[in-house]
Amino acid sequence: MTSSFAPDSLVLNRKLPLWYQVSQSLRASILGRSPDASLRLPTEEQLAAHYGVSVLTMRQALKELEGEGLISRHRRRGTFIEPAARRASPVRLLGSIDAIVAQQSGERTTILGHGPEPVPGDLAEYFPGCPEVVAYRRLRCDESGEPTNWAHNALRPEVAAAIDLADLRRWPMTKVLRDAVGVDIARITDTVEARLADPVTAELLQVPLLSPILHYTGVAYDGKGQVVDVARIHYRGDRFSFSVTVEAR
Repeated sequence: MTSSFAPDSLVLNRKLPLWYQVSQSLRASILGRSPDASLRLPTEEQLAAHYGVSVLTMRQALKELEGEGLISRHRRRGTFIEPAARRASPVRLLGSIDAIVAQQSGERTTILGHGPEPVPGDLAEYFPGCPEVVAYRRLRCDESGEPTNWAHNALRPEVAAAIDLADLRRWPMTKVLRDAVGVDIARITDTVEARLADPVTAELLQVPLLSPILHYTGVAYDGKGQVVDVARIHYRGDRFSFSVTVEAR
């Protein structure tokens, strides 16, 4: 039986464009939907009421998703999710947790391994007094099975203890920590840089050794300022671009 599509809730940040926040939250919900979810979206009015925005703002958000090829809109019939939508995804930084979730959603995830390990030397500054972390290694592929990126997350053991691997196969780590585990993620500091594929990355992403990749590091802090997760994600250079939007006012 097909279940109705239910978008995630969203806490709006008044410093960012409302349409952008709504589009990113809805994008994450679309790409992270359950396999049996309906492809038909609620009406503009219903979505606007759900997010607490105007219908005009909702239309602008839907227009953004339509431009990405994620949805199609039909007069008198409604708005529908495109089941086979595929695009080269930009890595966007606009200061929204939902934007981070959205850029990591919608791909098939394989857990390559997980377990405790000594704190890597380059991450020691983030985990003072912590002798070990729990590491998760995951490979993401698109709908055709082509690898797009692989991720290494290092978490505090007490946080990792509450993670269900089934959630990690469905959702990005940020969403699992925030929505399933209940971690109060206050901010994420992002760094993106160009690198060359090492042997491990080249094999996992099926690209030539030393080919260009985008290397993303995201450090997640809780409300007390403590680091709970350091994510290092390696993106195929031929499938992703890097984009930053700066609000001037």
